[in-house]
Parts: sequence; C-alpha cells; structure tokens
Amino acid sequence: MKVKTEAKRLAILKAASEVFQEVGFERASMSDIRARIGGSKATLYNYFPSKEKLFFEVMHEATTHELEETVGALNAEATDLKQELLHFGKRFVSALYSPEAMAVGHLPIAESRRSESGKLSFERAILPLEKQVAEFLKKVMKRGELRNADAQIAAIHLLSLLESEFMQRALLGVLKSVKLEAINAAVRRAVEVFLSGYQRR
Repeated sequence: MKVKTEAKRLAILKAASEVFQEVGFERASMSDIRARIGGSKATLYNYFPSKEKLFFEVMHEATTHELEETVGALNAEATDLKQELLHFGKRFVSALYSPEAMAVGHLPIAESRRSESGKLSFERAILPLEKQVAEFLKKVMKRGELRNADAQIAAIHLLSLLESEFMQRALLGVLKSVKLEAINAAVRRAVEVFLSGYQRR
C-alpha cells in the first residue's frame, strides 16, 4: 500500500473515531465522517464498504495490533511460567487501557443491542485472542506445569482476571486513565490467583 493511500486510511480512521465518540455508532453516518475528512463518499466507501466495517477497524486500530504482538510473544517453553504470565499480563493490560483504547473501548458494548458491531468485535478480535492464549496454555498443561483442564476456559479465566480490577470502572467512566504502577500490581495479583487455581501441585 502506498504511503499516501495509508495516510488517507489513517485519516479516515481518526475522523471516524472522533465521530463515533461524539455521537455514538447509531447516530454516526458515513456522510458525517466524509464531511470531516473531505473528498467524495465513493472514496470513503472504497476504503470501508460499511459503517460496521469502519467501526470495527477503529477498534482494531486502537488495540488489536499491540494485542496480537503481545499474544504472539507468549513462549510455552519459558522456564519461569509465572514471569512469562506477568510479562504477558503487563503488556496485555497496558494495551487495553492505553488512552487510545480507553477512548473507544466502551463503544462496542454501548452499540451491541442496536447493531452487529459488538458481535463483529467479539468474533474478529476477542475470540482469536482467547484461542491463541488457549493454545499457549494447552502446551503448558501438556508440559505438566499446569493441571489438565479445558484450555479455552482457562484462557477466559486468565484474560478476565487480568482485566478484573479495571474493566467495570473503565466502562462506567469512573476510571479515565491507568498508571503503570497500578497495572503492575493488578497483574501480579491476577497471575497469583490464576496460578493458585491452575498450577499443578
């Protein structure tokens, strides 16, 4: 993709993110977004064929690239499982609760009853993440460091624990930003709880 084309795509995503945050997914229109960036409606649809697709890409741009790299770096052969989980957890939570991610993180939930945006975000972002973490945990279980269990459920437990101290507060607007010290402490507690339930004795 040419630099100019990529720059245009990023400009559309930035404008769309602003519009979605200001008026919500349902009230936002492709015309509103086009007006903010200029150019023709045909050009906008050439990049993003629907509002749902554009909304998903806004969410994807905010968090998914960093999360994919974080999960991809998980090493099932690491000699110190706790340290591996701590390192993963800190990167995972930092990506989810960066200022950019927090600015749009509530949107799929807010709009999930009125559109397919929540379902799309789950299927194309959350579910693949859970499966990758489950594959990591399955290998660790096979190695004997974790007890045998349903790896998919264990992945859900791990990811939920990592977010547990921040999620509701962020979604309800109580939490506006998260300091690194708070992330480190919360991740340490989450990993300890996870290992207390899954580590082989």
